Amino acid sequence: MRTWSGACQVAAVYIGTVIGAGFATGREIVQFFSQFGLYGLLTIMISGLLFIFLGAKMMTKAIDLQAPSFQEFNTFLFGRSLGMGVTVIQFCMLIGVTGVMLSGTGALFEERWDVSANTGIVVTMAAGFLVVQKGVKGLLAVNVFVVPLMLLFHFVLAAEAAAGSYFWQSLFTGGEGLEPWKLWVAPFSYTALNLTLAQAVLVPLAYEIKDKRVIKRGAFLGGAILTLLMLASHVSLLQIGDISRYEIPMAKVVEQLMPAFHYIYVFLIYGEIFTSVVGNAYGLKQQLESHVNWSPAVLLSLIFGAGFLLSQISYSTLLGFLYPLFGMISLLFLLLLWKK
Repeated sequence: MRTWSGACQVAAVYIGTVIGAGFATGREIVQFFSQFGLYGLLTIMISGLLFIFLGAKMMTKAIDLQAPSFQEFNTFLFGRSLGMGVTVIQFCMLIGVTGVMLSGTGALFEERWDVSANTGIVVTMAAGFLVVQKGVKGLLAVNVFVVPLMLLFHFVLAAEAAAGSYFWQSLFTGGEGLEPWKLWVAPFSYTALNLTLAQAVLVPLAYEIKDKRVIKRGAFLGGAILTLLMLASHVSLLQIGDISRYEIPMAKVVEQLMPAFHYIYVFLIYGEIFTSVVGNAYGLKQQLESHVNWSPAVLLSLIFGAGFLLSQISYSTLLGFLYPLFGMISLLFLLLLWKK
């Protein structure tokens, strides 16, 4: 694998794995950053640096450990006994987030295309099944296709926001009355949540590639672009008042700033969610294969079946409850990764 072309593919998978339903709709950025107004810019930079350096550290260490799945990496961080418990919790987290993503696709099909939610979920599972069956090649292909389109859209939207007459006023306001500890915990909680979940994809990806130069450059590119994406989303979201009251705040931004591109945005939301669905399913499959001698088709059927059951709970309920909880649990993972 050529170093820079390989690094770009690793970066695409990194970005595509981190960015899912919560980021695409704007809910994650509002919850962890934009509610703090101007101070959100600083905390985004902190989160971006963590993505760059700890993402690279996790993947290069996976190569050193020759870890084919996240269980071996957890054993390294937590020890054998505690590592097994963490792996079980993480496995449940990944199933839960897969349910969130599938629920998000169902909500999208129902609200935007007037198709039943379960039809959208089944279509997504079927497409995900085919992609994950292709292994790392399928994972790379779908991310290399979706991620550049997503980058272009978010940067164009941010440019439209910056051209607005109230841009600077909105950028330098907000965040009043919020507790300071929430501001400073947010970037660590957000990064911890996403790195813990991305571990399921990035550890076996690094194991397959086995080239530290490719991995380090891919982590740098991925982390840097994630930072720019978070900044672009943040400055766009600040353009609407009382941002926390919207279920899909980014859709409101698009409606205000680029109404002609509203339907393109809906397709991109789906693409962003889909990359996370296939990433989670791939990581879960890799983990299960180390314990049971079942065919990939059977394992994927079980994974998507569990995700389907969870997806019957409403998207906003799942996102609002599971993500903050997982973020706090993941802080221990982040701390240990930092120290090792």
